[in-house]
Amino acid sequence: MKKTVIAALSLLLCLPLAAGRIVTDTVKSKILSSDVVLNVYLPDGFGRNEAQRYPAIYLLHGLSDDYRAWRDKGQMQTVVDELISSGECVSVVIFMPNAGGPDTHNTWNGYFNMPGWNYEDFFFQEFMPEVEKKYKVVGDKEHRAVMGLSMGGGGSTVYCQRHPDLFSSCYAMSPWLDNESNSVGPGGEKDKRYYVCEAVKEHSALRFVEQADDETKAKLRTVKWFFDCGDDDFLFDQSVKMHQLMRGAWIHDELRIRNGVHNWEYWHQALRLALPFASRNFGK
Repeated sequence: MKKTVIAALSLLLCLPLAAGRIVTDTVKSKILSSDVVLNVYLPDGFGRNEAQRYPAIYLLHGLSDDYRAWRDKGQMQTVVDELISSGECVSVVIFMPNAGGPDTHNTWNGYFNMPGWNYEDFFFQEFMPEVEKKYKVVGDKEHRAVMGLSMGGGGSTVYCQRHPDLFSSCYAMSPWLDNESNSVGPGGEKDKRYYVCEAVKEHSALRFVEQADDETKAKLRTVKWFFDCGDDDFLFDQSVKMHQLMRGAWIHDELRIRNGVHNWEYWHQALRLALPFASRNFGK
């Protein structure tokens, strides 16, 4: 009997993880006058049951990266497959839209509206409605989360601040929350890097909390917040200040300071915390 149990357990341990897949798609945008490419993580079994609907996570990349970064540099599929198989994350559809590229002086980067690049309008008016319909997500606040790193962490935070009725949670990794001190640089002459730096300054997540009235604070309390930054990250002070401002406004948030810097090793590990956090807050 004991040998049979051991053999059964050994067999289970050898079974492969239920694996999702990543597909590449395109959304045509009238607002941006261009096609926007995205990667989409689809969980194991997606499409087998026509009636099944999934929670959605928007996973945003950072400055100088693009829609491929989380797949190629962050190895996100391995992490998601493991967490879903272990039960730490529910089966979920994850959208990774393009919002930049490596030539930051000549390629538009950023998640906010700026001269010639009304990305926030595109995101909420065109992108979200189209992909959520196509990929069978539930499509409500309780089953939608947003997260990202650096520029994408700041974008995630501001999206939740400006649209708290649309997201259940926000997980910001090493987030670029403000550019008042030109921490990433003003870009010199008025090229495309200049405009994204100015947009982050204009859409300061820190100032948003400082200036929030009671009604706005009440709406922010409907979102679950998590800020995660390395102790040697050059944006460290911004996450600490955000936590202090949120506490002062009686808006609950989680702050984690772990050993690390502004790099993919840190964000790969952060994703292992971010996905279960989003999953726990779905349906609440």
